Amino acid sequence: MTKDVIALTQRMPDPWTLLAGLLSGGPDNLVDTTGEGAVIRLCDAEGRPLVAVESPLLVQVEGEAERLLGATPPPLPYWWTEARATTGVEHAEQLAGTFAARLATLADGSAWPPEAARSLAVVQTDGVTVAPTPATAQPTVDVLTDKVAVVIQDRPVIAMTAWLSDAFRTAATAGLGLQIVTPPGTTLSPAVRDSLGNWPSRWVMRDDHDGYYDGLTGAVLRWQDGMFAPVAAAEATADDPRTPVAASYQDVSATDERQLAVTFRTVHPASDHLELGGALESLWRELTGQPPAGWGTAEPANLPWSPRHLTDLARERAPEPTWIVVVGSPDRPGLATVRVSRTKAGVEEHVTLMFGYGPDEEPPVDTLPAAAELLATRHGLQSMLVQIRKARRDLAVPPRFEGPGVPLAFVLGPEEVRQMPDDRAHHTPLTQAPVPLGPKTRPALYYPFPGDPSDLSGWQDFERLMRHLKGA
Repeated sequence: MTKDVIALTQRMPDPWTLLAGLLSGGPDNLVDTTGEGAVIRLCDAEGRPLVAVESPLLVQVEGEAERLLGATPPPLPYWWTEARATTGVEHAEQLAGTFAARLATLADGSAWPPEAARSLAVVQTDGVTVAPTPATAQPTVDVLTDKVAVVIQDRPVIAMTAWLSDAFRTAATAGLGLQIVTPPGTTLSPAVRDSLGNWPSRWVMRDDHDGYYDGLTGAVLRWQDGMFAPVAAAEATADDPRTPVAASYQDVSATDERQLAVTFRTVHPASDHLELGGALESLWRELTGQPPAGWGTAEPANLPWSPRHLTDLARERAPEPTWIVVVGSPDRPGLATVRVSRTKAGVEEHVTLMFGYGPDEEPPVDTLPAAAELLATRHGLQSMLVQIRKARRDLAVPPRFEGPGVPLAFVLGPEEVRQMPDDRAHHTPLTQAPVPLGPKTRPALYYPFPGDPSDLSGWQDFERLMRHLKGA
């Protein structure tokens, strides 16, 4: 069942266009606003929200509608307007589709998914009433318990939209986990996967054979004690008392596609002249020959890449942290998440970056030392880990087993090397000596690993290195 409907239009939906879309569902529904006016809600007479409409978003980055929806949008720039129907409320989904179809007609565009957007005539009415706030008003989720908030999503890629990002924040503030339920065939954006690490948050896949399973671990799930959780031991077999793994999760095939993943941290002295994003852009250029294409505070990434604008946003939000997503051009799949935070050490950037490569494409492994040296000498690099693994070129996370990455390299920044006692950073238990980067008087150190995606023994060497550097 479709819950989200999106209008992609050439023209900005002005207030009268939005009103026409809302009224196309009929005069018996009331209009309310929330989120400081950023969200319009269509409600019934009791004030229960039927459809929530996000503020239109101007998308100036190529490839985002194709990546997240598999849809063909209008030419850049275009407007992206989301409507979400409340689950379990009669006619809510039809109202959302009607709204999106009317919006697409009036603002020159299309609605996604096409089968959900049924255009109906605009219904004339004498006016619109502000909906009363019901006493039982709850966050916009489908199921709410004392342990988790559950949301049901039916779109090809579950992205970190502004709505989903707000759902994560709302759940965390309330001390709850967030569980996302999706049908078969759905994938996750890496930005969402990285936000599901805290128990009891989960990606819950519906499955014809096993009912429900965890899309990231394969564990068969049941609704119990107010949340989706692995099946009890009594449901496991006598031969194997462990939690069963769904058959669909184990249905994998060999692939020649690969992903290169880079995680790094930088720290900068806080100053009025500081510009953030330079480390990410430098690394992106070294590995692809071009800068990032766009960025935003949610998906779709809607703004052209600009370190200056990123810095302005982080400065406005300080001392609160800033989270952003960065994407590449369609011909070179790339996605990064960046968290900027103010600490005692200065301004820190924590970056997770991924690139995808097809069977006929070689990851630029040879450029890694030069890229690491650039970050170490110009961008305040503290540490960096590079991994490679066999996984999808488009970076989407499937609900099936994908092998873990293996380490290609670890880099220790010059200040961290300097602070190591007893010349520990230079003399390690690894077979291969570290490669110094930058000035001889204050080098960073590059620790290479074999990096065979089929051989996990590299993690043993990585663990030995970490124990050594920590003095264990």
